[in-house]
Amino acid sequence: MIGYMEERLRKFQEQYQNRGRLLINCPDAPGIVATVSKFLFEQGANIIESSQYSTNPQSGNFFIRIEFECPNLKEKAEEIENSFVVIANTFSMEWKFTYASVIKKTAIFVSKELHCLRELLWAWQSGDLVTDICLIISNHEDARVEAELLNIPFYHVPANKDNRSSAEQKHYQLLEEYDIDLIVLARYMQILTPNFVRRYSNKIINIHHSFLPAFVGAKPYERAYHRGVKLIGATSHYVTNDLDEGPIIEQDIHRVDHRDNVEDLKKIGRTVERNVLGRAVKWHLEDRIIIHGNKTIVF
Repeated sequence: MIGYMEERLRKFQEQYQNRGRLLINCPDAPGIVATVSKFLFEQGANIIESSQYSTNPQSGNFFIRIEFECPNLKEKAEEIENSFVVIANTFSMEWKFTYASVIKKTAIFVSKELHCLRELLWAWQSGDLVTDICLIISNHEDARVEAELLNIPFYHVPANKDNRSSAEQKHYQLLEEYDIDLIVLARYMQILTPNFVRRYSNKIINIHHSFLPAFVGAKPYERAYHRGVKLIGATSHYVTNDLDEGPIIEQDIHRVDHRDNVEDLKKIGRTVERNVLGRAVKWHLEDRIIIHGNKTIVF
């Protein structure tokens, strides 16, 4: 399977070798779109997708994501970025260019519940998630078979409140060894230390089995059942050191009623969880997310 996926990624890189993306966050002002569009035109680029948002045209922030094609982009990328600095400084921009041919490397953390992991692996195999899944890390052995079936390196790293520091040292070693760009917590039921979160700021995506901000923390389905909710949901968000309060990427819900017990809620919730996490990871990989404070703009 690894050979097949490597070939698929190679073909993707070849097909999209001239595809670039530009993300901008800056104070709103007249002329931003015109200036950026003119700049890309002068580089020989053709804009194929552009999405923008302003919080307030008079005094707010402006966000834009542009996807473009440019001949010989790999050779021209450094020159383009250096030339863009003048425009960025003029409009006080936070900005970045990314390139579709640079495949992000992903690590998946999981515990005993495997439905989110399986969704990610299926989307990866089908080509919906364009990434290199380099390894799967778990504090249990349950996911080993899933990994080995696809020849993905699997690492069992026991982790609990008593050995958290030593476990994270092993995590650091593995993440650096594989040069990981993105960490996905696919129902990884361990709290990460502040140092770990800071080290991978805005690079850790979690799925919480609750429609945040309701039912933060453990056992949300049990608490939702006792509260008598009529809607259950799931939330995918970037991890910060405030438990389950990082910038939200995606959410969804499903209607339930008094006939549904806790196990029914969990069963329904698993479908919501895996779909929400899959979409959030896909949007991150496609550079569709701009983080602004504790919110996200998703194009």
